Amino acid sequence: MSKRTGLEGLVRAVIVGWALCGGVVLLAVVAMQTASVVMGAFGAPLPGDFELTELGIAVAVFAFLPYCQMTDANVTADIFTSGLGSRALGILGLIASLLALVFAVVMVWRTWAGMENQFDYGYQTAILSIKIGYAFIPIIVSLVLLAIASVLSLIDNVRQTASPSKHVTT
Repeated sequence: MSKRTGLEGLVRAVIVGWALCGGVVLLAVVAMQTASVVMGAFGAPLPGDFELTELGIAVAVFAFLPYCQMTDANVTADIFTSGLGSRALGILGLIASLLALVFAVVMVWRTWAGMENQFDYGYQTAILSIKIGYAFIPIIVSLVLLAIASVLSLIDNVRQTASPSKHVTT
């Protein structure tokens, strides 16, 4: 594992920090659900806990995507590639990174449009009246970071393909 410096190191640190923020959101959802169950046992469940869980889990899951892309932690079928050399794996990784980049860019575009629709039509949660569009903001940030992470993994795959013996992963 090499220590990345400069802009690349900063971007990687931001992606790690963003994933950690997603973990904090996930822990907050768990704490809120625990409090709601305890309060429910005494006849006073937390109002809107389902809505907050729904929004929080969506935000947390998207926050993890850039980290998974950057660290090559996505689900793969290694049984098909276990016999391949480093260069062939680099080429497959390059293709996967390109697909991830295209996916991320399309998702940013369409999620932005979805967020605009949420605000234009005033969609909000039923109990707490939280505008659903606000949950789209960190999701779009996550997707932009996913696009950036895809570029980073693309660079890593180019390095691996160009000189497989010198390849260093994050």
